[in-house]
Amino acid sequence: MKVAIIAANGGLFDAYKVFNIATAAAASEAEVGIFFTFEGLNLIHKEAHKNLPLPEGKEHFQEGFQKANVPSIEELVKMAQELGVKLVACQMTMDVMGLDKDQFVDGIEVAGAATFLNFAKDADITLTF
Repeated sequence: MKVAIIAANGGLFDAYKVFNIATAAAASEAEVGIFFTFEGLNLIHKEAHKNLPLPEGKEHFQEGFQKANVPSIEELVKMAQELGVKLVACQMTMDVMGLDKDQFVDGIEVAGAATFLNFAKDADITLTF
C-alpha cells in the first residue's frame, strides 16, 4: 500500500491527524510520504512544532492528550521518521517564506510539488489536511 498525505495546515489538531494516519499506515508496512506546504511546514519546523496552536475554545484537549498518554508532536515526528515516513518540505513555500532546510527537523527532504506528485501518482490513498 502507498499513502500520500498533503499537510497544508499548521495547528495541533492538524498535526495529530497527519502523524496519526502516517504512523499507523507506516506501521502497517505502507509506503508513506507527507508533503508539507504553507502552514503545514510548522509541523516539521524545529521550534514551531513544539508550540502548535489549539483551536480557540479547545484548550481542554491539552489535558485530555496528557491523560490519554498521547505522544507529543515532537515524538510523533520521530516515530514517523523511524517508521520510514518520507517527510517532504515544499521548496516554493520555503522560498516564499524565507525558510532554510536547517530550520526544520533533521532528515527531511526539500522538493517541489511536481516531485511529490510523482510519488503520489500511484498512491492507493491520498489525504489532505
